[in-house]
Amino acid sequence: MQAMATGLVGHFVAMARNNAWANHRLLSACEALSPEAFAAPRTGFFPSLRATFNHILVVDYYYLDALEDRDALRRYSLPDPDFADGRSMRQAQTASDKRLIAFCERQTEDSVERLCALPRPDRQPPPTRVAAVLEHLFQHQIHHRGQAHAMLSSTSIKPPQLDEFFLAGEEHLRRDELRALDLPET
Repeated sequence: MQAMATGLVGHFVAMARNNAWANHRLLSACEALSPEAFAAPRTGFFPSLRATFNHILVVDYYYLDALEDRDALRRYSLPDPDFADGRSMRQAQTASDKRLIAFCERQTEDSVERLCALPRPDRQPPPTRVAAVLEHLFQHQIHHRGQAHAMLSSTSIKPPQLDEFFLAGEEHLRRDELRALDLPET
């Protein structure tokens, strides 16, 4: 693993690592749910934890394909992933999160300023800076992860704490998960 970059790139690397940690922590809690409870109707933008997490993952795939100059448009013709339980969902999301971390670690202050195409089946929006795409991707994750966190509170599983990743003095609260994800502990 490379050393933490500084500036905007360092911020994106930290956000990607935080994203992986928060997804791991929340989906690990969801592993205690039965597949039926994972798919049960709940109040949120999407109607269940299962639908919410599968949406997060498919959007990650789309944006990562675009960021890596792959055929992002193909995502519109592929079937959406449908992981039916917390464990398989966590495993798939962890793989995607590692891909995002690796992408962010490869960036430079110049490369985050390059333009990235985000094609749609019915239109071609103007290219967007890589930095703006990453900002949106992290915001998308936080938005829906917050909804999933609230949905989890309607189950018998206590939603985990998700806001201590960056704080000094709280390293011990995340150490085991960071080790499990092979992420630096600081």
